[in-house]
Amino acid sequence: MNNTSRPRRATIADVAREAGVSRTTVSHALNDLGKVNPQTRERIKEVAAQLNYRPSVRAQGLRYGRSHTVALLSSMPSEVSAGSSQLGFFMELAMGCSRHALLRGYAFVLVPPMADGDPLDRLDIDGAILLEPLPGDPMTAALTSQGIPFVTIDGNDGPREVTLRPTETADLMLEHLHGQGSTAPALVISDSDRTAQSAALSRYLERAETFGFTPHVARVAESEGEHGGYRATSSLLAAHPEIDALCVPIDAFATGAVEAGQANGRTIGEDLLVATRYDGLRARSATPQLTAVDLHLEQISQLAVAKLLSLIANGGEQDGPLTEDSAPYPSLVPRASTRAGRE
Repeated sequence: MNNTSRPRRATIADVAREAGVSRTTVSHALNDLGKVNPQTRERIKEVAAQLNYRPSVRAQGLRYGRSHTVALLSSMPSEVSAGSSQLGFFMELAMGCSRHALLRGYAFVLVPPMADGDPLDRLDIDGAILLEPLPGDPMTAALTSQGIPFVTIDGNDGPREVTLRPTETADLMLEHLHGQGSTAPALVISDSDRTAQSAALSRYLERAETFGFTPHVARVAESEGEHGGYRATSSLLAAHPEIDALCVPIDAFATGAVEAGQANGRTIGEDLLVATRYDGLRARSATPQLTAVDLHLEQISQLAVAKLLSLIANGGEQDGPLTEDSAPYPSLVPRASTRAGRE
């Protein structure tokens, strides 16, 4: 029998005994609370480091009435946010948020979109990050009614928002297609009116007026996923064979659009250019690979977590000093679907 025992974890009592102070003083010193002499505070922190003391998150939760858990929520169906692989936009943001939350002492819960019921009734969370909410999104109402602090990613929610810069993202795709020689581009977007879709539609219609092409827009239900992109593109190409490019912000729709173009005898990257918004697995594994936009989701995740924890620390008050939103600007990743790299 193996008698090797696991080393005992240092407790707050060990730190207090070694530093010659009370446990309350240790707690105040390590959490920068109360009136602790600066020299005493420094000595306590040195002792804690020497003993490799780590405070118990469970004990802190009981003491301060917090779960030290935050969540990522979205009403966006998995057909467009993740897909059959479950590795998409939603999951990439979740991984980044999870990492940055844990570094700040918070566990992170990923809450998949649910068709029935309110998932908040099943969670004990201190706050939430809401991804691309709809206007009047039920998740926004549920968080507000339960008094749960939250921030949005691309939610057009003022100081609570971390923006993905949807207007700039739409401009990148549309300007690239124009620069690659497209004179008759079409737009395939969802019918959801999420911020990114509305921005793409607005910028596309402006360009149609500026450059004098006839706008052709197909709107697809998010729940249709790739099939919806295929169906809409097939209809567009049949009705308007002059179309030479597709701006398809949702990557699930874009891969469906590629299949439809090929089924209609088009060569993607030659007589039909395709650009999408999210540079994820779908864009990189498509044939040909899709021109896409790097939204810099790692930095977006870090900003969203920092803003949420600032809001939580401020007692959920929106008018408190939230983290400044210095969201990165998107950058285009040109690939073969728009003749990138071709002579």
